[in-house]
Amino acid sequence: MTIQRALLSVYDKSGLLDLARILVAQGVELVASGGTARALTQADLPCTPVEEVTHFPEMLGGRVKTLHPAIHGGILARRTPQHLADLRKQGMQPFDLVVCNLYPFTRTVARADVTEAEAIEEIDIGGVTLLRAAAKNFESVTVLCDPQDYLTVALHVEKGEAVPAETRRHLALKAFRHTAAYDAAIATWLGRQVEGADTFPAVLTLSAELAQVLRYGENPHQRAGFYRWPDAARALSQLSGEKEMSYNNYVDLDAAWGMAQEFSRPTVAIIKHTNPCGLASADSLVEAFQLALAADPVSAFGSVIAVNRPLDLATVAAIGALFVEVLAAPAYEPEALKALKRKKNLRVLEVKPEAVLPYAMRTVHGGLLVQTPDDTIEPANTWQVVTQRQPTADEMTALDFAWRVSKHVKSNAIVFTTANEVVGVGAGQMSRVDSVRLASQKAGERAKGAVVGSDAFFPFPDGVEAAAAAGCTAVVQPGGSMRDAETIAAADRLGLAMCFTGVRHFKH
Repeated sequence: MTIQRALLSVYDKSGLLDLARILVAQGVELVASGGTARALTQADLPCTPVEEVTHFPEMLGGRVKTLHPAIHGGILARRTPQHLADLRKQGMQPFDLVVCNLYPFTRTVARADVTEAEAIEEIDIGGVTLLRAAAKNFESVTVLCDPQDYLTVALHVEKGEAVPAETRRHLALKAFRHTAAYDAAIATWLGRQVEGADTFPAVLTLSAELAQVLRYGENPHQRAGFYRWPDAARALSQLSGEKEMSYNNYVDLDAAWGMAQEFSRPTVAIIKHTNPCGLASADSLVEAFQLALAADPVSAFGSVIAVNRPLDLATVAAIGALFVEVLAAPAYEPEALKALKRKKNLRVLEVKPEAVLPYAMRTVHGGLLVQTPDDTIEPANTWQVVTQRQPTADEMTALDFAWRVSKHVKSNAIVFTTANEVVGVGAGQMSRVDSVRLASQKAGERAKGAVVGSDAFFPFPDGVEAAAAAGCTAVVQPGGSMRDAETIAAADRLGLAMCFTGVRHFKH
């Protein structure tokens, strides 16, 4: 069954005229709405305005154009004797092709200054109805919602052949996914307006677009893909590197970027398996990199690095021959990017702040866990000093740095730091004292005079005792253990200063 009659109603007119010319050349009758009809007429392409089919004018400022039985009867009619007889009885004709795309709702609500009235006007009603009707009747109708698919259908039309049934099914699936994503975007936006961003909706509607099919998942036997939120199209851009991002690259990049953005001074985060093997802040990125690398230069091999400033040539030179999987920055100086492009195995990414969901999510058996992100930090002036000795001003600066780092490390998390650099990390251990011992081992002699950040309370005094034995002088932790008094007594006995923040930052 070849295409004899087509309905065209598009907001995005990309490729419209080329498709229409092919349809007209093959004798296909075109019916078009509003602006689509005007575009075709201006291009000297014959078309019948929708109003001449419906015998009803466009009304309500364009809100009602195609919502009419003469349109939807022609789309929904199957090619059965009964349906075709029903059409003839009403003086209607079937449509074989529906070409439609929707008002740019997602793009509109992404604007910071968008008003509710503007957003409401971008909710497409007629277009969604056309797509759903055509997709439902894919046995008889071909539906196009994406200009990228125009050529596929045009080639069949040019050959005078019917669009294959399997192609129609795939295009119908695409249309249903398109309208589902569109409705999800509307529900998400309106939910934020009505309920607020911090409310957990009774029904969570999400949509994301497949941006990349990955080589494999966390391991080679697992399949994986990267899906992008509709309003985060510019969040990540790969500027250089012959290799595409992998699943593990994305996971580590997310961790690295979050750590680097925690600090206001120029900061470099060097990450392996989502944990920092080096992190430092300084007056310049190059100095921050040198300090970060010094924390654990062996583990930095094959790392992911993120910075919170435009990357300069001096820092690129300092990175030198170090093998790095991914390098991420908010921008790159031209000479720095030119130098990085010579490293074919290095993935160079530009990361931009984009609107993000107000939730952090994790799949579990039987469902999805949703929580607000851990995006706050307790300032040092809100802490409680619980020991006899008060921290010095230098120690308080270092403790603030350690506390900010500890929230980004896998629990049980212990970090040894100076005022601006990590010197030892104990991550992911089942007991907190073992995390202290691991951080001490990594820090070595650099633990002397360092401070300790702990993402959760010390359940026993042994963790504080191990930190003091390594040479640390002060501790910051949330407090809240049944044995806090014992831990405080141990700190006093060992001459440590200790602060409680009152807030835990587990990271599982």
